[in-house]
Amino acid sequence: MFSNFLIGLREGLEASLVVCILIAYLVKTGNRDKLVPIWIGVGIAVLVSLAFGAGLEFGSQEMTFKAQEALGGSLSIISVGLVTWMVFWMRRTARHLKTELHGKLDAALAMGTGALVATALLAVGREGLETSLFVWRAVHAADDGWHPMVGAFLGIAAAVVLGWLFYRGALRINLSKFFTWTGGMLVVVAAGVLAYGVHDLQEAEFIGGLHNRAFDISGAIPPDSWYGTLLKGTFNFQPDPTVLQVIVWALYLVPTLALFLAPVGFGRSVRATDQKARKATDEKSGADSADDGSHGGGDGAVRDGERVRDGARRAGSGAVGNQG
Repeated sequence: MFSNFLIGLREGLEASLVVCILIAYLVKTGNRDKLVPIWIGVGIAVLVSLAFGAGLEFGSQEMTFKAQEALGGSLSIISVGLVTWMVFWMRRTARHLKTELHGKLDAALAMGTGALVATALLAVGREGLETSLFVWRAVHAADDGWHPMVGAFLGIAAAVVLGWLFYRGALRINLSKFFTWTGGMLVVVAAGVLAYGVHDLQEAEFIGGLHNRAFDISGAIPPDSWYGTLLKGTFNFQPDPTVLQVIVWALYLVPTLALFLAPVGFGRSVRATDQKARKATDEKSGADSADDGSHGGGDGAVRDGERVRDGARRAGSGAVGNQG
């Protein structure tokens, strides 16, 4: 339930902030009459997201067991990819999101009502589709009845309230830290969903190793116990995972979490440092070459001077012999 609450809160807050930015900009620029198309676009995005989730749920019920497992495993991998891209995208562009949306809204205002509807639809719809897909997979992974759905809806409701408070100016928090913490927790949840998706593909016989268990601690953590249910609902914990599940979980979680928690611009700063070091080395090599050239020129001048003096002495000696 907690993992779905986190998903609903994180995704819902992103969508709420987008709507708040769009509405605030229209109000401040004197375009209150353009608010209706924005709300129409938001409403369509919500309906499309709900329809997408319903299609996943009811469409998969008509499939065979192996087909369901194959679909579930494939969508798990896709949803993990989308969520991973989303948390890194928000981490990188959160500071410029407002400016980017303002630019898109200016272009939409110039194009007309349809463009405004499309702007809101695309901005909110992307978050809605990601939420529907990830919540659907998390619900099936948790296998805890209707509780995961309640968690997701509570998270979305909390996000709507927070978004309204932000718009009214009644609430101020450090959004950068908020998205960093929630993004890190989502990476942990996504690792569990990915491992569960691998298990689905093993049950569908798309990949092998279903009976090759890494460990089995079902006796210490029974799946039907309250703490087993809590771990499964929060982190998609499985007391008897396969070796492949553990390998995939570790290969995803460790590098992804390390990259996500690294300082923003870490990669760029490393590249910039390397470029500066190479530039300094090139400049030093150039200076050394110039010094060598100047020394070589000095040696040449000395040798030329010696040749001139030798020539003068020979000329002097010849002149004395002639006089004798």
